[in-house]
Amino acid sequence: MGPYKVLKTAKVGGDGGFDYVYADADGRRLYIARTGATPRITVFNLDTLEPAGEIPKIAAHGAAVSPKTHHGFASSKPVAMWDTKTMEIIKTIEVQGNPDGIMHDAFNDRVYIFSHSAPNATVINAADGSIAGTIDLGGAPEQAASDGKGHIYVDLEDKDKVAVIDAKTLTVTGGYDLTGKGGTCAGLAMDVKNELLFASCRNPQNMVALTAAGKILTTLPLGAGTDGAVFKPEDYGGLQLAARRHVDHCQGEEPDRVRSGADGADHGEREDLHA
Repeated sequence: MGPYKVLKTAKVGGDGGFDYVYADADGRRLYIARTGATPRITVFNLDTLEPAGEIPKIAAHGAAVSPKTHHGFASSKPVAMWDTKTMEIIKTIEVQGNPDGIMHDAFNDRVYIFSHSAPNATVINAADGSIAGTIDLGGAPEQAASDGKGHIYVDLEDKDKVAVIDAKTLTVTGGYDLTGKGGTCAGLAMDVKNELLFASCRNPQNMVALTAAGKILTTLPLGAGTDGAVFKPEDYGGLQLAARRHVDHCQGEEPDRVRSGADGADHGEREDLHA
């Protein structure tokens, strides 16, 4: 039995589905981008799950926040940028492609907007909303992770690969082939401390654990329909166990504790919000 349990359920309500749910740990807010006839971003208090406001007329898949500038961004077209304190729109940013995934990288305070069609990544400066550049990843990106040191890792769903981006030059510097180990990968998480990546894949239906240098360590079975991955550094979840054991063995140590269970993401048209 895992260490996770539902603490509270809040009714989201209203029409429209949602894809990514984003928790702003610093600002203590939860952002849910809603699609449908009345597109909007609904905002909740992260601690109480009480409604905290709404940003109307934005059709997006997800949101991300820069804690440094207190600017929020949505993977909409055009991309919306707002003040997280007032929830007022600052500007909209014209981008190409079809915005889907989104990630804020604290390394140089930039926001990455991912698109299955070219350009696969549009990079925005969080301070003023200017476009720093675009990147052709050679495939359809889903989820990304940063090591906080200038490297971005992105899983390419249609190529069974993980692409590596230099955050300084905005160029692709390498790629890791997952063929035969995991395919149609829709989630990617990172254990930054131990430099481990976890790619959640649909066909084969595995979690692929690999080093940040691209060495595949192991695969672990997953349930159907995986669409995201999260790593919690304070827990040894079941999906991280085998890779964790590999690292501990290399370091001449044994895990001091092992917990079953795993973090993930569940997306779709749902009306309940759990904490």
